[in-house]
Amino acid sequence: MIENYPSQNSSSNGSHNSVASFPQNQPVRWAEEQEDDWSFQEFLSILRRRSLLITSVTIAVMTLVVINLVVNQKPPEYEGSFKLLVEPVNDDPKVVDVVKDFNAQQSSLDYESQIQVLKSPELMKNTVKQLQVYYPEIDYYSLIKSLKINRLEETKIIEVRYQSSNPKQTQVVLERIAQNYLDYSQERKQTKLHQGLQFVEKQLPFIQNRVDQIQKELQLFRQKYSFNDPETQVAQIALQTAEFSRQKQAIDLQLAQVRANFAILQGRNGATTILNYAPLYQQLIIQIRQLDVQIATESTRLQEDNPSMQTLKDQRASLLPLLRQESERLLGVKFAEVATQYQTLEVQSQELAKIERKFAQRRNQLPVLARQYTELQRKLQIATESLNRFLSTHENLQIEISQADIGWQLLQRPTTTDIPIDAFSSQRNFILGLVASILAAIGVVLLVEKLDNTYHTVDELKKKLKQPLLGNIPFEKQIDTKKKRTFNQKSPLANIQSSSSQATARLAVLLDKEYGDPSTHFSEALRVLYTNIQLLSSDRPMRSIVISSAMSGDGKSTVALHLAQIATAMGQRVLLVDADLRKPTIHNLSGLNNLWGLSNLISTNLPVGEVIRQLPSMKQLSVITSGPIPPDPTKLLSSQKMKQLMADLHNSFDLVIYDVPPLVGLADASLIVPHTDGLLIVVRIQKTNSSMLKAALDNLKISRLNILGIVGNGQKSTNNSYYYYY
Repeated sequence: MIENYPSQNSSSNGSHNSVASFPQNQPVRWAEEQEDDWSFQEFLSILRRRSLLITSVTIAVMTLVVINLVVNQKPPEYEGSFKLLVEPVNDDPKVVDVVKDFNAQQSSLDYESQIQVLKSPELMKNTVKQLQVYYPEIDYYSLIKSLKINRLEETKIIEVRYQSSNPKQTQVVLERIAQNYLDYSQERKQTKLHQGLQFVEKQLPFIQNRVDQIQKELQLFRQKYSFNDPETQVAQIALQTAEFSRQKQAIDLQLAQVRANFAILQGRNGATTILNYAPLYQQLIIQIRQLDVQIATESTRLQEDNPSMQTLKDQRASLLPLLRQESERLLGVKFAEVATQYQTLEVQSQELAKIERKFAQRRNQLPVLARQYTELQRKLQIATESLNRFLSTHENLQIEISQADIGWQLLQRPTTTDIPIDAFSSQRNFILGLVASILAAIGVVLLVEKLDNTYHTVDELKKKLKQPLLGNIPFEKQIDTKKKRTFNQKSPLANIQSSSSQATARLAVLLDKEYGDPSTHFSEALRVLYTNIQLLSSDRPMRSIVISSAMSGDGKSTVALHLAQIATAMGQRVLLVDADLRKPTIHNLSGLNNLWGLSNLISTNLPVGEVIRQLPSMKQLSVITSGPIPPDPTKLLSSQKMKQLMADLHNSFDLVIYDVPPLVGLADASLIVPHTDGLLIVVRIQKTNSSMLKAALDNLKISRLNILGIVGNGQKSTNNSYYYYY
């Protein structure tokens, strides 16, 4: 892990030759909100943003719906119905009492079975023959396909429905079916009911004797073995055994941990870990290191035989035996503690194993008795259920025999509607299809939104990141042709935007050479960004900042260049340094050559003045390009010469802006930020991957680097801002 400390003075020649020290180890105030719920306003914003996708999906689904309606359009169907009372309403008090004794809430008729009987080929055979005289095309299967028989909720009424393309045929079919059902109810015989009743009365005594015998066996079993429910005892023993097993597993886990700790202690890393947390040992280490520093410092001005040098060396030599003694004492104490803990846990593990074996023996004795007890209960339950069924059947048969002479009643005569049943189905299906299309489109949009890992607006960026939002750089499509032509004539910066629009964030072009046009929304956003940066520190102005992004293409280099131009236009002595030694961009954006730059300053003795250049369109702005790309950029950026160079630049300019590579996967920013006032992170709206940004911020949190804030880049301008009021 790379630790970042404030740089020490390299020499005693004054402040101009010293490396500046900046506030470090500030906590990264960042957190990603875990709630993915959308508010109503956010939901409307998503729909507006994805309106084109909603329209496309809706049109596609509606096209399929219309095609399906046209293809599956059927001729009009006419439906008729009639209703039958298939059970009499009991008005006789005696009959009512008998029914209540059986089951006051249930009917004596199995309606599901009765409906299947009414649809059976045997019962419908005569109906089909009678109908074929008038309609030869009717057969049993076509009749059943169009016939619907249902019970009306929990009533004793059956409703019969039939539909066909001919209303007259529908009426004739219903009349014939109704008459045949009434005849069926009158012609039913009681023969099967009486036979069933005789069989039940014959079997009841045997079933009753079987139940009594099993009850006696169960009673003798309980008296013999002195328990009522062996399953409860088995469960209790199982719970106790499981509890002891859990405790033993916990002890075994602790034993394994103690063994692992013992193994670690025997290794070099374990001893080092113990000594790192020993106050006295660390104090001795600190004293020895301080003496080493003093010896190194005095050696630069004194000879080896100087009394002061000898005194310091003697002091250091006297501390070394104390250090070894303290190390041996600490390690001995720790080994004794681990050994004692190991013995204690081993004894506990053995005791728990003994108890677990005792419970296992007790548990093995119960399964045989439990199986016998369960078998007796199962036999008793089966016999009791069989007895109850026979008793219930006996009562049902008696009630049905008493009511067998009462036929079914026709409550509603067969009637057929003159309006087709699907008259409004096309319109209804079209409306339902439209609603389904819209809902499907919204569902697709929400799915796409869930899969989208970018930030769509600055408001969303502020909501999900706990970092100050210092600026919102807009995306402007319209550029005045006349200004653009003038800009191209006066400055090569006009070519910057054409080359950087594909490689970077496609920021709007600043057409005014001096950045003084207050009507440019883009330049005003940069002024706001610069002002917010300066307001971050109340005691002293910001002298140096680092600009980076989570990933490439977010526009960090373009923001760095334009921010430097804005600061220069506002009277600051600004230096823009391209510290991206991997994929430099500043020289392309500024129209400068890259023959000499930062890499030359670090790797050679080239004077700083040889590589500092002025922007062609703004002479007051100084630029240091990256120079030739080195084979190992990290080595150059972490060098002492780079730190000294940054301190010199910090003392020579009012503001130094460093453009560094992206944060994810690279350590370049972590090497530069500790020696500046902080880091500015550029986030591209609708492009920066939120997971990449989260990984970058997590790495910054570990390094404890000072994050000034974030800059939203590339959001389309809206006309409702305070700026447009002026």
